[in-house]
Amino acid sequence: MGLVVTEELYEKFPDLDESRLSPLRSGVVNMRALALIARELNLGEFLRIGKGEESSGGREKNSILADAFEALIGAIYIQYGFTETARIILRWIKPAIESAFSQGIGLDGKTALQELAAARGLTPPEYEISESGPDHAKSFTARAVLSGEKFESGFGKSKREAEQIAARLAYEVLLLRIQ
Repeated sequence: MGLVVTEELYEKFPDLDESRLSPLRSGVVNMRALALIARELNLGEFLRIGKGEESSGGREKNSILADAFEALIGAIYIQYGFTETARIILRWIKPAIESAFSQGIGLDGKTALQELAAARGLTPPEYEISESGPDHAKSFTARAVLSGEKFESGFGKSKREAEQIAARLAYEVLLLRIQ
């Protein structure tokens, strides 16, 4: 599965370097993402699990669903070979790839916001920063401003953390406007 996803990402985004492709791949091939696909396939209802797992909600546990999904991929590979398995994986995983990319996975918040702003013809983001608290326990507030519009504030223990959170919040607002 990792090979198929890596190849798809490389073909779909040939201009992205490894530092961006690797986190993007991790956003697609991880326990939570695989469990989500398993849920969409209703895989949990077909699992044979013990009474203890049954009583504790094992059919809905991310780790069990992700493992079951990987086992299903393995069974498909044994039955049909690589080419057919790759086709099936892509059919199931493409929405996760699109989602990961649209959410800016693989980018830090500030870079994601800057790229989205540029693509939408907005001014580059600027950040209004304020700080509070004693020197040994400062907290910071940041607010992203694009083309005169101020977005929700982000809070953190450093300027960088507050800016990253503020950028991600602004990014999410702008992304919702696109959709």
